[in-house]
Amino acid sequence: MKKLLTLLASITMIVSLHAQEISFKLEELTAPDFIKAVEKSTKTCILPIGVFEKHGPHLPIGTDLYTAREIAVRAAEKEYTVVFPWYYLSQINEAKHQPGTIAYSPELIWKALQETLDELARNGFEKIIIMNGHGGNNAFLNYFGMAQLSEKHSYSLYLFQPKDDPEVAKKVEEMTQHDPFNAHAGNEESSVIKAIVPELIHLDRAGQQSGVDQERLKNLSYVYTGIWWYASYPNHYGGDGSKANAKAGELVINSTVDQLVKMIQEVKKDEVVPALQNEFYDKSKNPLKTKQ
Repeated sequence: MKKLLTLLASITMIVSLHAQEISFKLEELTAPDFIKAVEKSTKTCILPIGVFEKHGPHLPIGTDLYTAREIAVRAAEKEYTVVFPWYYLSQINEAKHQPGTIAYSPELIWKALQETLDELARNGFEKIIIMNGHGGNNAFLNYFGMAQLSEKHSYSLYLFQPKDDPEVAKKVEEMTQHDPFNAHAGNEESSVIKAIVPELIHLDRAGQQSGVDQERLKNLSYVYTGIWWYASYPNHYGGDGSKANAKAGELVINSTVDQLVKMIQEVKKDEVVPALQNEFYDKSKNPLKTKQ
C-alpha cells in the first residue's frame, strides 16, 4: 500500500509539473503566462517567415510556412524560445503570374515587418531571431537587417542563416535521387514536406511540369535583373520532387534544427551585438567626434 501511495504521489507530481509547463507558441499563451514566457525565453523569440506561392505542381502553396514554423517549433522544444505564429507577408513578386500567390507591396511588407518587430520589443523581447523559410526573401531580409541601423531600436535582430551539410546532402541523395536543379520544390524541399505534412504532397504530379533551368538569360554576362528567376524557372518549379522521401526530409530538418538550437543558445548569451549597436547609435549622433 505504501509503495502504491508513493507511486500515485509521483504520478501526481509529474502531472502537476506538466500542467505548469508554459507553451512556447505565442498564440497559446495566456496574458499572465506571456509575462513568464518572456522571462523564461531570456527575452528571445523566433519569427518564422514563409509565404503563399506555388511550389511546383505537387506541393502545397503554404510549403514555406509549414517548413519555417516546423523548424522553429522543433528548435524551441529543445531550447525554450517563444515562437511567433505563421508570418506570411513576404517578397514574392517573381511568382505573381502563378495562381495562389499572395504578393503584397514592397512598402507594406517592409512596414508590417518593422511594426511586428517593434511590437515584440514593446512586449519585452530584446532579441528577435528571424527564421526565413522563403528564398525570395533573402535579399529583402539582408537589406532590412542593415536598415535597422538607420535609427535606434531597443532590440537586436538576428537572421538565421543555416549551412548545408555535405554529409546530409549525400545521404539524402542516396535515399532519393540526384537533382541538378534542386532549387524550388525539388528533391530536398519535397522530402521535407513529405516529412512534415505527407497528406498534402502529390508526388504523382511532380512530373507534370518541368523544373529544369531554362537559361533564358545566358546571353548576358555580369548582369543582375529582377526577372532572373522567371527567366530560369517560369513554372515556379526548380528541380524534380518525384522521388521525395520522408526519412530524407527528416535528415534535412534535423540538421537545420540543430543549427538553429545552437544559434538560439548563442544569441541568448550574446552581449556583443547589443553593445555594438548602442555604441554605433551613440557615435552616429555626432560623427565629427568619432576618433579618426
